[in-house]
Amino acid sequence: MNTKNQRKGSDYIIQGGILAAASILVRVIGLAYRIPVTRILGPVGNSYYSAAFEVYSMVLLISSFSLPLAVSKLVSARMAKGKVKSAYKIFRCTLFFALVSGGLGSLLIYFGAGFFSDILVNTPQSKLALQVLAPTILIVALMGCMRGYFQGLGSMVPTAVSQIVEQIINAAVSIGAAWALFRYGTKLDALFSTETAAYAYGAAGSTFGTGVGAFVGLLFLIFIMLAYNKVMRRKRSMDKGRDLESTGEIYWLLMVTIIPVILSTAVYNLSGIIDQGIFKHLMTFKKYDSMKIDELWGIFSGEYKVLTNVPIAVASAMASSAIPVLTRARVNKDRRQMRKKTENAIRFVMVVCIPCAVGLSVLAEPILKLLFGAKEHLGISASLLQMGTLSVVLYGMSTLTNGILQGMDKMRLPVIHATVALILHVGLLVLLIMVADLNIYAVVWANIFFAFLMCVLNSRSIVKYMKYRQEVLRTFLIPLASSAIMGGAAYGVYQGLMMAFHNNTIAILTACVCAVVVYAVALLLLKGLTEEELLNFPKGHILLRIAKKLRLM
Repeated sequence: MNTKNQRKGSDYIIQGGILAAASILVRVIGLAYRIPVTRILGPVGNSYYSAAFEVYSMVLLISSFSLPLAVSKLVSARMAKGKVKSAYKIFRCTLFFALVSGGLGSLLIYFGAGFFSDILVNTPQSKLALQVLAPTILIVALMGCMRGYFQGLGSMVPTAVSQIVEQIINAAVSIGAAWALFRYGTKLDALFSTETAAYAYGAAGSTFGTGVGAFVGLLFLIFIMLAYNKVMRRKRSMDKGRDLESTGEIYWLLMVTIIPVILSTAVYNLSGIIDQGIFKHLMTFKKYDSMKIDELWGIFSGEYKVLTNVPIAVASAMASSAIPVLTRARVNKDRRQMRKKTENAIRFVMVVCIPCAVGLSVLAEPILKLLFGAKEHLGISASLLQMGTLSVVLYGMSTLTNGILQGMDKMRLPVIHATVALILHVGLLVLLIMVADLNIYAVVWANIFFAFLMCVLNSRSIVKYMKYRQEVLRTFLIPLASSAIMGGAAYGVYQGLMMAFHNNTIAILTACVCAVVVYAVALLLLKGLTEEELLNFPKGHILLRIAKKLRLM
């Protein structure tokens, strides 16, 4: 029976690895295209873009962002019991739900753009970019249903490939549209003697790329659905079960599943828009110049957040893949499997996030100089990155533990934890801005505090309800020691090459390659990974063969 269950359930670390690899590639593409866009828009234009995108993200979270998680959870639970027809009916119902919720979200954004931009985020110039983003909500809702269905069936490949396709189109269109519309806005500024039209139109061009990319991603998923329609139909015909839930029951289950996910995800992610609104309103109250406020926020959102979000993608991918497999294990009452998968997922995330945090901190200024140029605000950008890299580890851990709790069917706990953390986070942010006068640095410290609280609260609940104890040495201490060795080596190589060649590009690229090699060697020599765990990484068999040839394992 165990063998049969194992055959039914996909190896979630491998599937998670596929999704993690795709998410990393998507983030890398996102980083790559944000570099020219940031250079085109500048900090002020990035502030307008960020304001529009935060509002868009908030409405997306409420209307449809939770659909992939909910669909994968419901479909996975039925596939674990062999109810193929029931799983497909759930997919069809959620597709209609997405059409309604996504459509309403799009209308709300388009017609409410003035309120959101003027009142909520105190950035009136972001209205145009927000209206351009409005149709994307409907597209993403439909795409999310399809991705969730495939994930519930145990395959992360359609999600992974569609994400890559979406991001490539997004990158190409965003760069071209931002450049073209920024030039158009510059002409308007010259014609009407204004200062902000170029930034506003440039930001709208960048958001246009998001919509086009999502649309192409949706077309790709529709193609996959049509290509495998015969296979799916045959599997449904083999299911002789007659105990299908009614449409009403499915919508009830969907709401019961979606509402806690919406609340937990929304509260967890609302900190971005709340931070922006509080920061801009309080800085205006303190008589800061509006262009200076936008410049500071643009540095934070366009440089600091772009870089720190790359490794956090791994945790997001692992959280998405953890929910279906933990649901299966819970349905099968296999607590041992739940604990094992949880331990492996946390270790996987820490092995990636810890060295990324150390690397970004040690090489902050040269990385920023390479990507965004030696601008006047380089010192502020570097300070933010060095100060805030701890958030990479904490957000990685808190994102993953949110997914683990959802997979355990403890849907309310992340909501409660995020609400508590958010309230305390807001209080700290206000104090740091108004009393300590830390301006944009206050946002970084408040975010670190928020992620830390989420980690503590989530971890306590996992320990309590799963009877789980996290292994510490190989999960945290060895990756930390290996990262320290890596950081020292990378810094030394960079400084040495700068003295020899006086070329930042050569020095930083060589230092990054050195960092990867040194970390991998140190991690394996210190026994941070077993052969089985290494095999679970993307291309793990090749990595294992190399490690054995070098006598590292």
